Amino acid sequence: MKYLHTMVRVKDLDASLDFYCNKLGLKEVKRKDIEAGRFSLIFLAPEGQEDAQVELTYNWDPEEYGEGRNFGHLAYEVDDIYKACQKLMDGGVTINRPPRDGRMAFVRSPDNISIELLQKGDALEPAEPWSSMENTGHW
Repeated sequence: MKYLHTMVRVKDLDASLDFYCNKLGLKEVKRKDIEAGRFSLIFLAPEGQEDAQVELTYNWDPEEYGEGRNFGHLAYEVDDIYKACQKLMDGGVTINRPPRDGRMAFVRSPDNISIELLQKGDALEPAEPWSSMENTGHW
């Protein structure tokens, strides 16, 4: 058995691609537009890890999706949790669970999908402003 991808449905493809690619740093590796079914599948992955994909499913006809907390979250390892969170904040992304411990943070995509960021290797030393930052919302 081999892991293939995780699928999440998105309402605004442009906002989702901006979040996952421009802010989180994934790249598009494959796209399928299924005209007969009126949907698109966009596969994204971290650079050099094309086998660790997230599939964005975009239905062309408007549809409401629940928050789906039972989905859980996507998780990505980062080289520097503080730099990753700062880049996201600079891009207008709310850090829902700041990396107070130098190890873990949570943000949400435009479709409220929880994204966990984990520090590669050992946790970084606690640092401000992260150590004092409160949680925002839930993840």
